[in-house]
Amino acid sequence: MAQINVGEESFEVADGIRLVLALEDNGVDILHRCGGNAGCTTCQVRFVDGEPESMRDAERDLLEKRDLMGSVRLSCQILTAGTMAVEPVMTVSGTDFDDAGGRPTDEMAP
Repeated sequence: MAQINVGEESFEVADGIRLVLALEDNGVDILHRCGGNAGCTTCQVRFVDGEPESMRDAERDLLEKRDLMGSVRLSCQILTAGTMAVEPVMTVSGTDFDDAGGRPTDEMAP
């Protein structure tokens, strides 16, 4: 099981769940406007602790393109494992959007 900490809140999820889904399914306010396809960067999180060392090519390419490398990670491209402490960067409540976006699939994309 993975332990996810967001501020004062903490919850457990199975290892290998897309982080964006773990967050949303546990009531965390986070955007994912492209549906979890590493196309928009709205699912950004900052890691306080437990940042994965590996990075998928899609995440790396988009973060480099948007000059975000080293400052945020894309929760749609990360699988839960161990203990992770994160802070969502972009939230529904902090925007004019009515919802987070289309629900990402359970499988990693692209």
